[in-house]
Amino acid sequence: MYILGISAYYHDSAACLLCDGEIIAAVQEERFTRIKNDARFPAFSIEYCLEEAGISLGQVDYVVFYEKPFVKFERLIETYLATAPAGLPSFLKAVPLWIKDKVFMKKHIIKALGHIDERWTYQDDNLLFTEHHQAHAASAFFPSPFENSLVLTADGVGEWTTTSVWLGSGNKLRLLREMRFPHSLGLFYSAFTYYLGFKVNSDEYKVMGLAPYGEPGFVPLILEKLIDLKPDGSFRLNMRYFNYCAGLTMTHKRFYRLFGRGPRKAGEKLDKFHMDIACSVQKVTEMVMLNMVTDLEQSYPNENLCMAGGVALNCVINGKIQERSGFKNLWIQPAAGDAGGALGAAYFAHYQYLNNQRKETGHDLMKNALLGPSFTKEYIAEMLANRGLHYQVQNEAEFNKTIARYLDEGKVVGYFRGRMEFGPRALGARSILGDPRRADMQSVMNQKIKFRESFRPFAPAVLEEYAHLYFNTTSPSPYMLLVSSIKEKHRLPAADAANKKGLELLKVTRSVLPAVTHVDFSARIQTVNKHRHTEFYNLIAAFFDLTGCPILINTSFNVKDEPIVCTPEDALQCFLKSEMDILAIEQIIVTKKDMIKGVQHELTSEEI
Repeated sequence: MYILGISAYYHDSAACLLCDGEIIAAVQEERFTRIKNDARFPAFSIEYCLEEAGISLGQVDYVVFYEKPFVKFERLIETYLATAPAGLPSFLKAVPLWIKDKVFMKKHIIKALGHIDERWTYQDDNLLFTEHHQAHAASAFFPSPFENSLVLTADGVGEWTTTSVWLGSGNKLRLLREMRFPHSLGLFYSAFTYYLGFKVNSDEYKVMGLAPYGEPGFVPLILEKLIDLKPDGSFRLNMRYFNYCAGLTMTHKRFYRLFGRGPRKAGEKLDKFHMDIACSVQKVTEMVMLNMVTDLEQSYPNENLCMAGGVALNCVINGKIQERSGFKNLWIQPAAGDAGGALGAAYFAHYQYLNNQRKETGHDLMKNALLGPSFTKEYIAEMLANRGLHYQVQNEAEFNKTIARYLDEGKVVGYFRGRMEFGPRALGARSILGDPRRADMQSVMNQKIKFRESFRPFAPAVLEEYAHLYFNTTSPSPYMLLVSSIKEKHRLPAADAANKKGLELLKVTRSVLPAVTHVDFSARIQTVNKHRHTEFYNLIAAFFDLTGCPILINTSFNVKDEPIVCTPEDALQCFLKSEMDILAIEQIIVTKKDMIKGVQHELTSEEI
């Protein structure tokens, strides 16, 4: 039985295809359209999922949408009525769009599916709708390795729910608690994202990355004026300071008077005030989540906790939950945001609606999140040859040794292998790689390749069995969703001498792994397992054999404000317009130095 899950029309549209409970494919629309966070109907994603399965849309048994549009519209109308007349400009802007496109979502979905395959016809029971947080909860629990678990979801808002707690058992999810709009931890954090001059629903991770440079001096003011936090993690926001209910912005003048400054403009220089704001909102958000999980552990004793929703992408909080809570096991959906709602919608239908039984596997079902398109060496070689580009084809062992040598020489490598990742993290299929031992590598990659803010840290990808030797972690982190601190013995005293002087800290060697160690000695680690991600493991192992370092810098293969690359053509374009040195793509190597020679190396049958 095939089930197609869809998320669309807000941000991060995506599609996921299940066959008898197995994930066949899952992908975000932005990867095909090259529009970051694309919200349109995921037609290209659906077509890819069907192609991967080798079926037509007419062979799909159920299509499931990740939320209920009428309930969401109800919340919109009730909110405007409650804030009238203050919300009139926002109301006049939003309602025509809703009436035109979103209230009649079912009709639009049926029409869009018909464009993909005219043989697909709507029947009374083959198009289903879940609730938004049901989809998040299903995405967290059903592919997890647990037979029984508590599930926590937190984001901006779905229909009405902003935070929910579920008990997952076997093939069922049961709602235990929820918080409702406008009291939202996701929107609280996004309000500060907006205030700091970053893009809402896209740049929240920049606030998280900026936070370690500041001091939490605004925490008392935030707790006194903005959020009434209870010991169990429940809270109420003081809506006098927020504008997202009635206006077209997240905050307004009363908020700015509270902090003594107006919002930062995009591109404006960051100063200590901004760093302190970022640090303070991060600390308060951590307090909310830690209070919440501590109370959950006491109220509903369980060894396991699953998480999803946009807040679950805050890997600093996740690391502290793992470290400080009483839960023995923590599993976070790697596509925790709205894209993962497509997967959750499909899973909810498979288990909760159709009552299929779950099979215990002992590991998660996400296939290391490698659920997108892949491309053959023949295709790539032909693409390069058609452009007159010089390239080398090597066997597996030689390919890894060559890339390891380039990395050891300080080269930056665009690495493209296998199926593309699902979710916001590059995990070694569409990655830019570098040497973490080099003190200048962070600034080189930020400024010359990624074209992004200098304070942004990079993640270490470490061979799983060596992670505990470098980082204070006791469990795997295959999806780059946990922050851990680097061990004391790998820290260097130079960091203390320059501590808290601002962004110039980036020029200071802070550890034996300076390019992946943040200013507070933290790192967002990815552990790489030999059996679950063999090709990437073997590359890191080749670097380890050459250098004695079992770690590489791993950041997403894209430049600022663009989605992660999907196709070889995307990878080549990104390579050409950045200062990457090497393109390593399915055992084919292209160098900037030798790139255009008018000579092509034809694939032999042995190399294929």
